[in-house]
Amino acid sequence: MKTYKNISLQRWCAIALLSTTLISSSCKKSFLNVDPQGQQPATQFWVSEGDATKAVFAIYANLRTWENVAFPALAIESTGSDEADKGSTPTDAAFFDLYDIFTVTSTEGSLQSFWTGQYQNINLCNQVLENVPGISMDDALKSRYLAEAKFVRAYSYFRLVRAYGDVPLRLNVPKNATEYNIPRTDKATVYAQIEKDLTEAAAVLPPNYPSTDVGRATKGAALGLHAKVALYQKKFADVLTYTNQVMGLGYDLFPDFEKGFRTQNENNVESLFEVQAEMIPGNKDASNSQYSQVQGVAGVPEGGWGFNTPSTVLAAAFEPGDPRRDATILFKGETTPQGDKIPTTTPNDMYNQKSYVPFGLYVSGYNQGAQQNIRVLRFADVLLMNAEAANETGNPTLALSSLNRVRARARGGNATILPNVTTTDQTALRTAIYKERQVELALESDRYFDVIRQGRGAEVFGPKGWKANKNEVWPVPNIEIERSGGLLTQNTGYR
Repeated sequence: MKTYKNISLQRWCAIALLSTTLISSSCKKSFLNVDPQGQQPATQFWVSEGDATKAVFAIYANLRTWENVAFPALAIESTGSDEADKGSTPTDAAFFDLYDIFTVTSTEGSLQSFWTGQYQNINLCNQVLENVPGISMDDALKSRYLAEAKFVRAYSYFRLVRAYGDVPLRLNVPKNATEYNIPRTDKATVYAQIEKDLTEAAAVLPPNYPSTDVGRATKGAALGLHAKVALYQKKFADVLTYTNQVMGLGYDLFPDFEKGFRTQNENNVESLFEVQAEMIPGNKDASNSQYSQVQGVAGVPEGGWGFNTPSTVLAAAFEPGDPRRDATILFKGETTPQGDKIPTTTPNDMYNQKSYVPFGLYVSGYNQGAQQNIRVLRFADVLLMNAEAANETGNPTLALSSLNRVRARARGGNATILPNVTTTDQTALRTAIYKERQVELALESDRYFDVIRQGRGAEVFGPKGWKANKNEVWPVPNIEIERSGGLLTQNTGYR
């Protein structure tokens, strides 16, 4: 029996409601037992450095909730692209098809869930930004916590603005009923706030952490996300500035593309930011990520539900011999490098190998793959952004250097495949960079929005039903419009 919405203790700990707030680093039941209601009153919170620490932990914990990494995120950020199909069986979670053929309307539930998930993240960040400055604590740690909150707030607003366009820009915790209902803010203003948050975060965040804090937002994460935000606005000179800075911080490509996505190599030299997930023995509530579970091999107890499967378009996109094809796609009947045989009886021909967790790591009673981190931003992406920006600003030499660095890692020591791109023609080089993004970043929630920002939506997605001047964004959830009393407006072409 699939649990499509796993509302766990961990999630409720992370949401941190405005009226009575309890934020725990691990959401242990012993910590909850602080008063008869199991809640820590807001009047007793935001007092100590420990409170600040718990609040920031809650921000990170919320990033792996259902709304952020499972069905809602896959529907909004992946299914509409040409690289992924719904998967599973035809009647299972059939709503995904509405996104795949662009017939979704504003009442479909995942629109609301994704929207809610991002604003939950933003709410947690705003609470930290509003309350932590008043706590007497180590000044350096305080500054870092505020920078981490700004990074996550920027990340969540970026996900919102590219999905819905104009969205309400909330930068504070509402103090009264009149402050809850605010209109949509134009996306240019939202982007400006995202950039402000990332600039301020990058100025404070360290380039790395000791082992006890690995996984927190870093300077490289803020600069890399800022580069992507600039890319979506076609601010190519800024993209070059930020990517060049990241390229000077010591990041590199992990030598083995396939192994870079396995759990033992999480937070490696290529990783700028990952959503942290962990299998914690004896604590199912904290082991709550369903990212791998919903995409795992169907029909295998250790696998998962079989959604968001690679498409035949993606399978055909790789050049002959490109090792990334077999490292990205689990094919029916194959044996993985970790020794798992994918049954020939499974309902889908292909599965997402980047979310795959070897079957031997499954623990009965837990979500399959609960320990798999979600890769948000990799150095390969930074190099490809650098290549694109360099090409658009008339520097083909730099563009080729960054592009071919990604291709060299992919081919490994096999000089007979994936030869260096040599063209300096801007149009041809642009096409090569777009293609490289398609295969290098496949199934990492970029393809759909990449194609749209490149102005190729009708060309690539038109056969699926995509329409210009409508499908550049998804509809605003109807329930949000109703709750606002009509203050929020709907995107053009939707009902």
